[in-house]
Amino acid sequence: MGKMISAVEANRHFSELLRSVREGEGYTVTAHGKPVAHITPVRREAHFAEQARQALLTRLESEPVTVIGRWTRDELYQE
Repeated sequence: MGKMISAVEANRHFSELLRSVREGEGYTVTAHGKPVAHITPVRREAHFAEQARQALLTRLESEPVTVIGRWTRDELYQE
């Protein structure tokens, strides 16, 4: 999983670290010699996001409308 970097070094060189991540590098951040976090580039899979959005909209459109009538604010917050 990429290079290992201590939390102290990651903090000290954070802007350089982000620049490197933007270029595709991944890092495992360690604290006291133990891994605590992964810093990796965000995947830019636009088609995946669009497919997920379309699937959600299709499902919402297929659900039946439920008419529950009007309610008061007090009814909403009854315990």
